Amino acid sequence: MSSPISVAILGAGIFAREAHLPAVSILSSSQTVTLSAVYSRSHKSASALATLAQETLNLTSALTVYSEDAEAGLDALLSRSDIQAVIIALPINDQPNIILRSLKAGKHVLSEKPVGKDVKNGVDLINTYEKEYKPKGLVWRVAENFECEPGIVATAEAIRSGKIGDVAFFKLSAVNFMDKSSKWYQTSWRTVPDYQGGFVLDGGVHSAALLRTVLPSEITSVSGHASLVKDWLAPHDTIQSVLRLASGAHGTFELSWGAPSKARAENFISISGTKGHIEITGENIQLPGQPEGKTTMHWVVKIVGEDEKEDVQKYATKGIENEIKWFAEAIGGKDNGAGSPRGALRDVAVIQASLTSSGQLVDIKKLVGEA
Repeated sequence: MSSPISVAILGAGIFAREAHLPAVSILSSSQTVTLSAVYSRSHKSASALATLAQETLNLTSALTVYSEDAEAGLDALLSRSDIQAVIIALPINDQPNIILRSLKAGKHVLSEKPVGKDVKNGVDLINTYEKEYKPKGLVWRVAENFECEPGIVATAEAIRSGKIGDVAFFKLSAVNFMDKSSKWYQTSWRTVPDYQGGFVLDGGVHSAALLRTVLPSEITSVSGHASLVKDWLAPHDTIQSVLRLASGAHGTFELSWGAPSKARAENFISISGTKGHIEITGENIQLPGQPEGKTTMHWVVKIVGEDEKEDVQKYATKGIENEIKWFAEAIGGKDNGAGSPRGALRDVAVIQASLTSSGQLVDIKKLVGEA
């Protein structure tokens, strides 16, 4: 059995605490990764994450903490030869520089989505990686948990195996209720975003990645409109677009964080083929042994054939754990393709096209520089 990959978590925000750390804990138990250090811009937040990590992972000694307001900062962490990889969960505009600094220091990188604040930013970053660091054997993956979810992967496999015939048309609707008390809105860099789209970019790339994963043909063009329903979610909180695939199939793509109440919120995907259709929804399920009030999010996948017989399967959410596990496996030479920066670039391109098209047709290949 190979030795676990030694990682450091860069960033001590909500997602590092509530998503990455629990996943690292599970993978530490299976000897896939081991957590060696944490970093944040402030010593206070880094120390809080380190304390939580010690409790969560049952560590016998405290983790080394690095921060910009202490003597040992990021450069000191990156200089450690015992750390092989970093998991980056920092504000969108801070990530590109940290990604490059980490790669330059010889570290493998798993960075949170999106791949960049816009397509140009993503292209520049990818080109630098592919030219300077990929040839050295360094692995860079973008952490997009939706493409790693068992339910989404199973849907993709069902479609590619012909369960619904050829994809003809589809619809994705992700309408969310956001209020000012939300922990996500209360994050300072999300409250006043300095990148396009606000939550539409930050959260919307998940939905774009879901479609990229399950549809057997790539998105080639987008035509859409963007708007702002709640002025405090500027610059935009809603998009509605029509997407066309290379196969000729087409569908609608609706994202909003401007729902007037929780009653309006909805999240579902419907994909219709020549021999049936698939629906994907979410459901919180209380598992055996979970305390009262505690539930686990499940992806509910319903496949309906021409005979109208239904096959319903429920998959517990496991995307964060899988993205880190598959990243570690890629470092070891077993790469299943998940987390591809160029795939993540297409997710940003779909969102950017939806935000900027104003009803005009946007060629995705041209936008990402592939045409």
